[in-house]
Amino acid sequence: MSLGQHLHVLHVPQGFKAVATTVGLGLALLCSEAQAATYPCTDTTIMVGADTTYQISSEGTTTLEYVAAHYQLGLSNLIEANPGVDPIVPLNKTNLIIPTRSLLPDTIHEGIVINSPEMRLYYYHNGQVDVLPIGIGQLGTDTPLNWVTKVERKRANPTWTPTAKMHAEYRARGEFLPKVWPAGPDNPMGLFALYIGRLYAIHGTNADFGIGLRVSHGCVRLRNEDIEYLFNQVPIGTRVQFINEPIKTAEDADGNLYIEVHQPLSMSEEEFETLDKNLPFTFTKEQEEFFKRPEVNQEILQQALSERSGRVVLLNPATF
Repeated sequence: MSLGQHLHVLHVPQGFKAVATTVGLGLALLCSEAQAATYPCTDTTIMVGADTTYQISSEGTTTLEYVAAHYQLGLSNLIEANPGVDPIVPLNKTNLIIPTRSLLPDTIHEGIVINSPEMRLYYYHNGQVDVLPIGIGQLGTDTPLNWVTKVERKRANPTWTPTAKMHAEYRARGEFLPKVWPAGPDNPMGLFALYIGRLYAIHGTNADFGIGLRVSHGCVRLRNEDIEYLFNQVPIGTRVQFINEPIKTAEDADGNLYIEVHQPLSMSEEEFETLDKNLPFTFTKEQEEFFKRPEVNQEILQQALSERSGRVVLLNPATF
């Protein structure tokens, strides 16, 4: 059974108990509901958030998806940062790294920016940025990787009209779809949708397990509270940019050099089925020049490129 198939059977645990520790900020209790990850942001901001640690309760059953949802993360973000941890139900008392610090993509700070490899959506507005986890398209029905478009229209309670290809895929599995799936909580589009370009949408879901995974038919999927937030905040006409940047680098005003490395998207069935394979990177000219800077600690750089933890790493720490 594949990871995606396993995740279909997840449920929210009852009687959940846990404590989170914010790195460098003392103790904090896990909130009962996820809060939007919103940060102040200017044109010169390069990084937002702070990593935390979290201990799974010693009692009951806690799924990794449940923890991810509370910290505004996709499942892949937790899996990257915690290699070796069960991706479905971690052992009780497991200490998890919560990678909520991220480098902002090297784009203009305007509208919506979607970076598919890191499974995150950034929404810039009113001097701040919202960072939201997403699910993206399956192999063969990929989400666009390099595209600038805009929000064409919005719809609450959307219906879903499967394509002929989707009907064929489901029939091959012995399942049958209606011509038009009616609006409602069981609709795969969720309860809200932002339509972008002519063929794609940013929408909700009827299955939260897909956030942080490649499970859609090309659209961008968010948890229901997140898409409702975007639906109420994002005006029609808002710029939307898709990027494909598994590696992000940045330099702050003090000369500190940072890198954040995610697993690149698989581009073939063989790559997709090999979950633990370190897929090759295609470095840009700018990245190669950045890596050659004399301040960069090459040992730390190679470790970051190898581990692909999705965490922000300082490449030129002070030496004494």
